[in-house]
Amino acid sequence: MGLESLLLDVANWSTILVCGVLKVPQGAALLAAKSARGVSLESLVLELSGFLVCLRYMSYYNYPLPTYVEYPIIIVQDVILLLFVLHYNGKMKHALLYTVIFVAGWYILTLQKWIVDLAMNLSTVISAASKLAQLRCLWQTRDSGQVSATTWSLATYTCATRIFTTLMTTKDTTDFTRRHIEWMARKYLG
Repeated sequence: MGLESLLLDVANWSTILVCGVLKVPQGAALLAAKSARGVSLESLVLELSGFLVCLRYMSYYNYPLPTYVEYPIIIVQDVILLLFVLHYNGKMKHALLYTVIFVAGWYILTLQKWIVDLAMNLSTVISAASKLAQLRCLWQTRDSGQVSATTWSLATYTCATRIFTTLMTTKDTTDFTRRHIEWMARKYLG
């Protein structure tokens, strides 16, 4: 095993391991505070949408599983966070509507190749909008108590490692651009 292969394995596996606990600090902060104040519902929905698009795109194009296996892990954690936020905001009745929209979107994405390609290109904008929505929420509430700096730091690490793994394996410029912008947004806005 060469150094390049070893670095790729370390980047892939460390990303997967970090993603296994990525949203735990955020969830713990919400549970401890029994409040979602300072956490943007819009940001969470946009982030979840972007992750679903990326998962669908990479599975559609049969990318190597280690290059995107973190998405299902993060999606499950985001769904749990979404339920916490809905609960603490008194909007649990909207959970079914979000479920229907996300499931329908999952199937619509691959009705035509151009739909999944366009969605992946737009996921960069969706990701940036997610970060801006969270920043707006923080600005409006002037309360970052339930926002986890640990989660943001871990996410920055995973974005950086995925830039490396994308360049080393798939060389997909759409995916690379999305991950690079995500990394920059987390680095400079987070």
